[in-house]
Amino acid sequence: MRHTAKSPAPSGWVNILLILAVVALAAIPLVIRRGAEFAGADAQATEAVEALQPDYEPWVNPVFEPASGEIESLLFALQAGLGAGVMGYIMGRYQSRWQNEQGEPRD
Repeated sequence: MRHTAKSPAPSGWVNILLILAVVALAAIPLVIRRGAEFAGADAQATEAVEALQPDYEPWVNPVFEPASGEIESLLFALQAGLGAGVMGYIMGRYQSRWQNEQGEPRD
């Protein structure tokens, strides 16, 4: 018979420290590079290509072009939210499956 020790659940302080670390990771670049323009990678790549080869013609055109930058940001956030939801669902399923195999009670 195999005996496995159950690890204790993280305390509330660990969760708070992890949240503060995530906030710090997002805020530190904004503080260090105050006033800097944070452009997207697509815009930077377009500028680099135009600087290196001004007569470059794209191979394909976009299928859908959002009417404004706000709509584009909304669609990007929606895509990120859906992706996070799918990933969370999949991870929860695997966690439940693992707990069932181990015979551990669900929380």
